[in-house]
Amino acid sequence: MSRLNRISLGLGLAFLYAPIAVLVVFSFNASSLVTVWGGFSTRWYGVLVNDGPLIAAALVSLKVASLAALVATVLGTLAALALDRSGRFSGRGAFTGLVYAPMVMPEVITGLSLLLLFVGLGLDRGLVTLVVAHATLGLGFVAVVVGARLKGLDRSLEEAAADLGAGPIRVFATVTLPLIAPSLAAAFLLAFTLSLDDLVIASFVSGPGATTLPMRLYSQVRLGVNPEINAASTLLVGGVTLVVLTASFLTGRPSASAQGT
Repeated sequence: MSRLNRISLGLGLAFLYAPIAVLVVFSFNASSLVTVWGGFSTRWYGVLVNDGPLIAAALVSLKVASLAALVATVLGTLAALALDRSGRFSGRGAFTGLVYAPMVMPEVITGLSLLLLFVGLGLDRGLVTLVVAHATLGLGFVAVVVGARLKGLDRSLEEAAADLGAGPIRVFATVTLPLIAPSLAAAFLLAFTLSLDDLVIASFVSGPGATTLPMRLYSQVRLGVNPEINAASTLLVGGVTLVVLTASFLTGRPSASAQGT
């Protein structure tokens, strides 16, 4: 790598991660002023633990993210199976576009569309609408992750199980599912992260008693930044980073069944 490329890479990484590094450092600031360093302290993490509304918002986010990721993983896997195993069928192009649309559509449009849908159906905004909205957001990403794994499978293993008398459901449960298990786990974690991190869509479809952590943080930031928000954001960044690294590890890790072949 040339010197110019190294400098460009360094500047690019600094542009992306320097603000996050400053956020993490100032979450340990003893001073109440976010722009003045007053020494190292973990006092704001203690304040964060005793902040009831913020903890409640974090629990709502975890509940919504878990349920939405589960729904997205099931539906996204079924969509990936339909696209990979059904060959050409009428409406395949439209179905593919509908599955992948939430990935490329602006979140403002997605949130507004879902809001209009829920209002038209007469659904009260709350936990259920949040789960449905975030499952819609994650479904396309799950389909991509699982679909990539399905394309790389050795179909002869499934054909051998079918030749031995196993039905389609048994073939899927005993052969296909173990082979795609790492991608399912990675897809679940990816959908979980997308839900946990979302602010825009949640702002449209949430209701009373369904305030997520990003929404709570944003409402507090509008009144002024304090080190407690830095501490909460640091924990959120750390959690999301851990989940993404785990998903990346599972995506690149061959399944146990594949290792044994």
